[in-house]
Amino acid sequence: MSPSSSSSPPLKSQPQTPLRRRPKAMKPPKNHHKHHSDQTPIPKPKPNRPITEILWVSLVATCIKFLLIPAYHSTDFEVHRNWLAITHSLPLSQWYSDETSPWTLDYPPFFAHFEHFLSFFASLVDPIMVHLQQGLNYKSQPTILFQRLTVIVSDFVLVFGIYRLTRNLGYKERVLIWVLVIYSPGLMIVDHLHFQYNGFLLGILLISLSDLEEGKDLLGGFVFAVLLCFKHLFAVAAPVYFVYLLRHYCRGGLIRGFGKLSIMGSAVVAVFAAAYGPFLYHGQIQQVFHRMFPFGRGLCHAYWAPNFWVFYIILDKVLAFSLVKMGFSVQTPTASFTGGLVGDSSPFAVLPRVTPMVTFSIVLLAIAPCLIKAWKDPQPRMITRWIAYAYTCGFMFGWHVHEKASLHFVIPLAIISLKSVEDAKHYFYLSIVSCYSLFPLLFEAQEYPIKVLLLLLHATLMWIAFSSHFTTTNRKAAESEQTRYNKTRFIVGWFGKLYLLGLVAVEIYGQFVHPIIFAERLPFMPLMMISIYCAFGMMYSWIWQLKQIVKCHKHR
Repeated sequence: MSPSSSSSPPLKSQPQTPLRRRPKAMKPPKNHHKHHSDQTPIPKPKPNRPITEILWVSLVATCIKFLLIPAYHSTDFEVHRNWLAITHSLPLSQWYSDETSPWTLDYPPFFAHFEHFLSFFASLVDPIMVHLQQGLNYKSQPTILFQRLTVIVSDFVLVFGIYRLTRNLGYKERVLIWVLVIYSPGLMIVDHLHFQYNGFLLGILLISLSDLEEGKDLLGGFVFAVLLCFKHLFAVAAPVYFVYLLRHYCRGGLIRGFGKLSIMGSAVVAVFAAAYGPFLYHGQIQQVFHRMFPFGRGLCHAYWAPNFWVFYIILDKVLAFSLVKMGFSVQTPTASFTGGLVGDSSPFAVLPRVTPMVTFSIVLLAIAPCLIKAWKDPQPRMITRWIAYAYTCGFMFGWHVHEKASLHFVIPLAIISLKSVEDAKHYFYLSIVSCYSLFPLLFEAQEYPIKVLLLLLHATLMWIAFSSHFTTTNRKAAESEQTRYNKTRFIVGWFGKLYLLGLVAVEIYGQFVHPIIFAERLPFMPLMMISIYCAFGMMYSWIWQLKQIVKCHKHR
């Protein structure tokens, strides 16, 4: 009996236990039907992995570059092969004095060391490639493959640079910018057909810009100094770097600012000492600078870069022709600017002669508004725009400018092309004009479909991407304001369409009409027409960027 009597009290008190009241405690709220979805498991969003995404984008681009390996390459291919031979076969003290080939070493020391590094692998692939005498104009299949691969592999510096600048953007924004840069038709034409290392060098520039945008001023200045020791033509932006770093990095009072200035100066001096110190030790520093700054080459390159000096040359020709017709005696230089020859092509018949110091002064004057803005309000978010503008000024007014130098500002402007619809429209026009101005670099018939297809695909991609991006971004904000909505849509106006159609007309004339009318005569005329017509587009870009700098355009 005792067991049963001992067990009965729990049975009677069982309904009062919390186990019977638990369903009542879990009674659903009144608005249960509205929150039913809250009880279902929510899948975790996939983590953003921009490094993986950009590698896939770059690998696809790499496959395209592999297809271009057998295509045409310019004399720059032999230039870089000879630099491999110079740095591999000769001691450092003779790198900048050797004249075995006409393609002498004329890049700064870090690029020479880069060629020296590549030459070790080149000697394993084909020893003749790095032989100073036997390697002249050497183009074996292993040599072509090796040099093409060095450009392709070095392009991953550009991939890293664009990754650094866009890793904090949204997925769609960063992928679009990656495509604009990595699949740039200008880079494809210049680096992977014509043959150069612009992608590698621009990658270093983008790394420096990413450091500045992130507030890492000391590192950004250090990387830019390294870039100048790879290619000195990037020094056009040095005044902007100097003013920006002086005002943004060296702030915090006189003593603290002077300390920071000393640190920055020490870092830059250390870079230049590492680059030029050995040549100073060997007594070759004057020869190095003589090679790097060949002012005797003249104001214009053989093929005129589409810049301000095109209009200056044409004005001189028109004035000389008019004065002769009016009976004046004018001594006109024979084919000084229309012969397509490399050399001192700077004489003018009527207008004053242009010297390197004149071009330097004009470039500095053109950059001045940007320097004033950087001094008054050094903003990291504006540095990419300022640097792009500086390179535009160097392209428009510089001495002996190559058409390939347009990549120095076209690539940075791709990064800010999504800041506003105005930036997108400007980049749309500029990138098309810049790419088309590079067409004369590929003059053989078998490469003609390649360059045309690259430009058409690029233009189509930009049209679709920009139209989709700005329509989607601004539809909700402006769906009740039709006028505002129209202003924020990506629309190419009638004037822009007419100008782009003019590019088509110029190309049709050069390819089909000119050969029929003139046959083999006036071979430089189609090139001159491309330069003049593209110069109008480049001038528009410079004026547009200047307006943005002056009014300190605030990005949305």
